[in-house]
Amino acid sequence: MQGLFTEKRHYTPEEYLALDDAANSKSEYRNGEIIPMTAGTTNHNRILLNLVSRINLAFAQVDYEVFMADVKLWIPSPRVYTYPGVMVVANEVEYHNQRMDIICNPCVIVEVLSESTEDSDRQEKFSSYRTIPSFQEYVLIDQTRVRIEHHTKQAAKRWMLQDLDGDDRQLQLISIPFTISLEDLYHKVKFAEAEPVGETGLT
Repeated sequence: MQGLFTEKRHYTPEEYLALDDAANSKSEYRNGEIIPMTAGTTNHNRILLNLVSRINLAFAQVDYEVFMADVKLWIPSPRVYTYPGVMVVANEVEYHNQRMDIICNPCVIVEVLSESTEDSDRQEKFSSYRTIPSFQEYVLIDQTRVRIEHHTKQAAKRWMLQDLDGDDRQLQLISIPFTISLEDLYHKVKFAEAEPVGETGLT
């Protein structure tokens, strides 16, 4: 099955879904092309768990839902199926073709950057995500150091970027009532080179 994902040919969305449903590994669909996804690291997993656990706690009594990497996102133009790291939906979830594993209306998307996906997350994916009417915020989290890119929608076709690093204390989302300290976000994350205590801004 894995060989089918790397074969160079054009696939319909229906063909992709059939292959992805039967596969043992995940892949994304970009306007006819199927792209296999690489496995995540322990740091990648730690960051996602830290974020999702705190969002779930914050939204226990309000109408927001959070989904992790096993739920697909459908973007009609330019015909993309993808697995964002984290998606937050305000109010009712909109499903694609009544499939409970594919949604259409996130307001916040979070990706944890890796060497193999960094360029795509910043460029192709962000461009596709901006076509979603409900989409308001995009957060890119570095797993190799304390660094976050926080994009917020200001108006049609206008976005603002805020860079966060070890000198900052927290990430505050705008479209939903949620704030997390960078210390909590990076809890137990292990960087390749340990930074001296007091120089990351997290202590």
